Amino acid sequence: MTDEHPYDHDDLSESSEATMIVDANTLRQARAQQKQGRDQAYLIVISGPHTGKMFKVDKDQATLGRSSRAELHVNDVGISRNHARIITYGDDVFVEDLQSANGTYLNGDRLMIRQQLKDGDKITLGSTTILKFTYHDELEENFQKQMLDAALHDGLTGIYNKNYLLNHLSTELAFALRHGTFLSAVMFDVDHFKPVNDTYGHLAGDMILKGLAEITSGVLRNEDVFARYGGEEFTIVCRGTPVDQAQALADRVRMVIERHDFVFEGTHIPITISLGVAGLPHHTARTPEELIGLADQALYDAKRGGRNRVGVAPF
Repeated sequence: MTDEHPYDHDDLSESSEATMIVDANTLRQARAQQKQGRDQAYLIVISGPHTGKMFKVDKDQATLGRSSRAELHVNDVGISRNHARIITYGDDVFVEDLQSANGTYLNGDRLMIRQQLKDGDKITLGSTTILKFTYHDELEENFQKQMLDAALHDGLTGIYNKNYLLNHLSTELAFALRHGTFLSAVMFDVDHFKPVNDTYGHLAGDMILKGLAEITSGVLRNEDVFARYGGEEFTIVCRGTPVDQAQALADRVRMVIERHDFVFEGTHIPITISLGVAGLPHHTARTPEELIGLADQALYDAKRGGRNRVGVAPF
């Protein structure tokens, strides 16, 4: 005869701690705090180069545009420098177009006059950027920020991830092609990284990647975008930078990494990197993948040439 028990194994493994009883005053205070934090207006980018970015609508007036002086700055080549204006009157929020080149659209209709925004409305600027107007409380705001951070940044190193890089590079490339400006990409990876992992372990490899990201970030300008492309491979996008200057930057990064003393659990691990450079208008590239491909080929030319050096894509 088989013994039966009214509880299965999972039930028995659950914590036996009693449920904490919360008094009524504590509940009222928590609800009051939540109520006080509600009804903050936001614009959230749901499509385009800055997908996931949040703009808090907390000023009487704020300009949406590509200009660095715009309070709500969106770097999209299809957006005018001063594209649209967000206006707040008391609890009401309005949007108006500022005679932009490509127009401002509210829920698919082109704005001809100032319109009041409702929760859930979608504003389209240019050809790719769409913002959603909504209200969030403090908890929702924090959650959205955490989601944005996870969507845009690499979990190990904290720098931008491949998805953000490709979106950003697409915008920068379109701008450079349209205006005939300089744009360079630097690709690099760690020399002999697999033997490092095999010899010292993956924790040592992770330490090296994090350290490399931190050291490289300290060499770059604020306007440079630095991302982990995948594995031990990294990319730097340099706006307004000709290939020769990008090559000089790449060599500076190479020397800083070579001179750095990477130490894991008391063991010194010598690290070098190889880099490849390509850029407009010196090279022909119409897509982010083409520009990265040119830089990547130059990187592997540098590896074949002996590693710990900078390669430049042939003109």
